[in-house]
Amino acid sequence: MEQIHANKAIFNQKCRLCPRLAVFLDDVREEHPDYHALPVAPFGEADPQLLIVGLAPGMHGANATGRPFTGDHAGILLYETLYEFGFSNQSTALSIDDGLILHNCRITNAVKCLPPKNKPVGAEINTCNQYLKAEIASLRKNAVILTLGLVAHQAVVKALGLRIKDHKFVHGQVHYTESGYCILNSYHCSRYNTQTRRLTTNMFKDVFRKAKQLMNQ
Repeated sequence: MEQIHANKAIFNQKCRLCPRLAVFLDDVREEHPDYHALPVAPFGEADPQLLIVGLAPGMHGANATGRPFTGDHAGILLYETLYEFGFSNQSTALSIDDGLILHNCRITNAVKCLPPKNKPVGAEINTCNQYLKAEIASLRKNAVILTLGLVAHQAVVKALGLRIKDHKFVHGQVHYTESGYCILNSYHCSRYNTQTRRLTTNMFKDVFRKAKQLMNQ
């Protein structure tokens, strides 16, 4: 199972198209010289049937380790669930060299760079959308796209050239597209959402059960 080697069409580690993010990463790199502190590449299989789209790298998670949802709280529930449903070879993601392999799955973000206070602005989301659009275009036509949160959902809708008003974010909702992709919504597995129980473990597992069903159609 070939793991993705991102090319510049879907990812550019030297990208500095967003001035605010580029300068912020420069400052973070000075403060944390051992951190990745660059755009974070997608992770997983080159030709998956499931694409998971998050918001953006976290300061002490993906921004530090260089791999999506690795080393932060949001990754705990995500990787435990991926393992339970057969999408990975282990249930934890601690570092980029921990031996983790994804099966029939790839993880990416709507915004590839760490934003200040974890909040990218609209122009940054739109600028990074070119990479998400190219990444989605590389998928097989029956792929399931699991969006974690409103921003990720809207970024995927935009990348597919669809209208947001026709595809509103609702947890657990499935959106069928003319291009053949299924968009599946879930609340983000962030610390805030899990601690406030806006998203419970069972709710998240239900989403993955639905993803499996969609993949088997």
